Amino acid sequence: MAGLLCATSAWAASDSSTTIVIDAGHGGFDRGGIPGQRIAEKEMTLEVAQRLKSVLTAGGYRVVMTRENDVFVPLGTRVAIANSYRNAIFVCIHFNSAGRVGADGIETYFYGRDSLQLASAVHHFVAGGAPSPNRGVRRRGYYVLRKARVPAVLVECGFLTNPTEAAYIQNSSYRQKLAEEIAAGIRERFNVRSSTSSTAVATIPLQPYIDQTKVSSSKRSRKRSSKSSKKKKKKSTKSAGAEANATSAKQEG
Repeated sequence: MAGLLCATSAWAASDSSTTIVIDAGHGGFDRGGIPGQRIAEKEMTLEVAQRLKSVLTAGGYRVVMTRENDVFVPLGTRVAIANSYRNAIFVCIHFNSAGRVGADGIETYFYGRDSLQLASAVHHFVAGGAPSPNRGVRRRGYYVLRKARVPAVLVECGFLTNPTEAAYIQNSSYRQKLAEEIAAGIRERFNVRSSTSSTAVATIPLQPYIDQTKVSSSKRSRKRSSKSSKKKKKKSTKSAGAEANATSAKQEG
């Protein structure tokens, strides 16, 4: 118990000037997830966010919530709240959804290089503490990550469309565990080291990540070129049809 108290005091002392901005995804008319999804994502994100606030506050952190209840907050407002604090980190809590019920696992997103350490630490604890597959750390330009001027991560804490994971998530003790693991990642974010580092005190390996900023843009390009070719095809079909009609009219005339 004495060791635990010392650890908690050290945690509070080392991070006393840090503000943690917690963003519970969705809210209000924005239910989250996909059409027909039985469990509302907005309810689960708020529940975990409130639990995370309690854990962090007990650890001595100053905590700010982008929403405290079931209201819709625009993405720009969420980011503005995070950016208004000089020494802050921004943690967005979400749950995944997919049309395929077998899709499962934990994944953590970041955008700026200054957020990779935080993403690595949070993902290390959440994925390590969950009975779900580890889907890895991913770099993607989500609005709330791209526009944040402070270290920012978005944690997808499992799939609500997967029956097994949905059952875990609906359990209050599991939501408490998610909150505690996210808090552990925040606390340990300075202890992340590169795998090539020779530092003996390395405790959390820097996670390899998938850069989906390039993947998504190439997908968009393919979609655009596919739409463009369809339009061209339609145009040429119309032209061919118009030419055929004109030829037919001349023959009939």
